[in-house]
Amino acid sequence: MNEKFPGIMKSKKTVLIILFIVIGLGLFFFYKNYEKRIQTIKSSRALLEKKRQAWLKLKDILENKTRHFKGIVSLVVINLDNHWEIALNKDTLIPSASLVKIPIMLSCFYAAQDDKINLKDTITLKFSDKVSGSKVLGKDPVGSVFTVEALIDPMITQSDNAAANILIDCLGFNTLNSYFKKMGLKNTNIARKMMDFKERRAGVENYTTAQDMAYLLEELYYKKFLNKDVSEKCLELLGQQRINDRIPRKLPKNGTFIAHKTGLERHICHDVGIVFTNKGNFLICVLVKHENKFAKPAKKLISDMALLVYDYYQSF
Repeated sequence: MNEKFPGIMKSKKTVLIILFIVIGLGLFFFYKNYEKRIQTIKSSRALLEKKRQAWLKLKDILENKTRHFKGIVSLVVINLDNHWEIALNKDTLIPSASLVKIPIMLSCFYAAQDDKINLKDTITLKFSDKVSGSKVLGKDPVGSVFTVEALIDPMITQSDNAAANILIDCLGFNTLNSYFKKMGLKNTNIARKMMDFKERRAGVENYTTAQDMAYLLEELYYKKFLNKDVSEKCLELLGQQRINDRIPRKLPKNGTFIAHKTGLERHICHDVGIVFTNKGNFLICVLVKHENKFAKPAKKLISDMALLVYDYYQSF
């Protein structure tokens, strides 16, 4: 039978040879790909461990800097790629200074969503609204008219105190504190207006923590505050910050975007923000209650810390 159909037998042998070759090549490439995947996994694990060790070293360096500083330093640094955190005194209550303007801004958007205010509502500037630290509204004549939305911009981007006080009046202390709780803040309050030193001397103070500020920034970063559009709007305003003598001071302008807010009063110096880089993004909140006559050492501490974290990212 086989002799009668030699062509068929030859074809079968050819098919079997081709089949064996295909299977062999398949196994070879499977093994090579498997070996490559294993090597990739090993390399990824090795890099992750290297990053983890460097992160722990960074933690030690930052903590060491705070130990040599005259005052209380409250710190939260979060690696937004993997949620690693460095924290020191993160729940310590510290006078918020202008950091309270972040939750005031968020409260305005919250109240607008609840139909308690309209962002297009207009407010007339009064003489009593003009307080020190009003870089924008201080130049406008009494009787000038602004919308609620228009006041949020200078309050954040130039830390205008008159704008903040007008918005405090617009919403009221009780409503603001209620919204602070609604948005998830545990240790942040508002009890007095900006630049009200009489109330401050009487012991009436606005407080916050590095943890609360970090929480708010994360909500904005992950677009969780109210909705994506509002979160992006708030981040955009924080990204237009004009006071850049702390977190951004030593960071390169090219390839880096920083959304942040400062706070400054006598013996108080803060900066909290999100730093976007080409090697990854991080959140840094540094609140300082210092014992120095001027804020220069505190500003240097904050800028040094921001640079140390930035350099960590650039090293990989």
